Amino acid sequence: MASELKRLIDQVSREKGIDRQTLIHTLEDAIKSAIKKKYGSRLDLDVTFNEEFGEIEAFLFKEVVEEVTDPDKQVSMEEALRLDPESQLGDELGIRMDTETLGRIAAQSAKQVIIQKMKDAEREVVYDEFKSRKGEICHGIVQRVDKSGIVVNMGQAEAILPVKEQIPREVFRQGDRIRAYVLDVKKISKGPQVVLSRTHPHFLIQLFHSEVPEIAEGIVSIISAAREPGSRAKIAVISKDSDVDPVGACVGMKGTRVQNVVQELRGEKIDIVPWNMDPAKFVVNALAPAIISKVIIDQANRSMEVIVPDDQLSLAIGKRGQNVRLASRLTNWRIDVKNESRYERQKQAGYQSLLRIGGLEPELADRLYEAGIISLQEFTEASLTELEDLTRLPQAVLEGMLAEAARLLLEQESVQAEDVDETGESGDDREEIQDSKQAQGETVQEQVPGE
Repeated sequence: MASELKRLIDQVSREKGIDRQTLIHTLEDAIKSAIKKKYGSRLDLDVTFNEEFGEIEAFLFKEVVEEVTDPDKQVSMEEALRLDPESQLGDELGIRMDTETLGRIAAQSAKQVIIQKMKDAEREVVYDEFKSRKGEICHGIVQRVDKSGIVVNMGQAEAILPVKEQIPREVFRQGDRIRAYVLDVKKISKGPQVVLSRTHPHFLIQLFHSEVPEIAEGIVSIISAAREPGSRAKIAVISKDSDVDPVGACVGMKGTRVQNVVQELRGEKIDIVPWNMDPAKFVVNALAPAIISKVIIDQANRSMEVIVPDDQLSLAIGKRGQNVRLASRLTNWRIDVKNESRYERQKQAGYQSLLRIGGLEPELADRLYEAGIISLQEFTEASLTELEDLTRLPQAVLEGMLAEAARLLLEQESVQAEDVDETGESGDDREEIQDSKQAQGETVQEQVPGE
């Protein structure tokens, strides 16, 4: 029958989830440490666990010599013959030690080593388990809330939800159940610490994975996601099956699927955008529900100039620029939204010449244009008082602008040529390509020179 020690090893291995061989090696190291602590650290020891008898065996190896000069490493020929009649000079003789005579202190030391090694092994098991769950959603119970964040009890490990990873105005109390995204797993002195997040875009993606069967099955894929936690988010989706509408799959019957995600994110509004391999069409989809008139692509700088009807400008930009900001993150393109009025002005040489004046922002140029100052000539002829009323700029700054405008006027011919170049009025520098009509309206895509 297996000994009590063997049964204990098997029991601990099952209950703690620690590899059996790891426990045995830990036990062997502990016994070796205890022997060296009692008899000296210079001993040549071999400690092994005998599976057949279920006990620890310790052997002390010494060299057989005529005259002993080092008792820790050597044994006399006379003593060696008594232990093993076949011993010869120069042999390495293994002398079995009685581990039961180690004494109380040595046994206590062995016990401490075993406990510590077991804790380390258990922590390693937990660390490996949670490390493999990185990028997934996990559940836990709020243990406490402090200035550093929310401490979550994950069962085998302690997790932290830092303040910066919490959704604004979201409140959790001790005992609340919580779902979060496993952002990172760290090793600390107390054991593995799991870092959670509820603001990461992948938390949103994983929530849709759990709510939408088509995503779990791989029919529908989420290409990208962008969030302003607690306020609004956008996800780009695509379907591998032409019969499956990716947007409809994510919305669900009567919006039940997307509403479950919105509820988990405390009311965060979610725009579900169909992905398109054509970047212009993708940007048009991302800026919905605004109607887009024209898209001008600068491939080299990965930027787009999006032209919208005047009454669609605020809708395209969104509150505090939120809509265009999220669309830019979602598509990974820099997006500059302009209304048709401004775009038409920019195509005029006079308006462009105003923008050449250092420090004159487009908003100020719009204001001057609307007041009838539509070129450098009108700007230089305007009085300081009039310019000051229109721009709200200091008089000293305006004097510098007037001087620069006068200098630019001397180069008017070259400036006009450059303006034609920049605005593409010649018709040779840019080529307009009519896109297919979008759901939001007719879209025109232009290519910047040099693409």
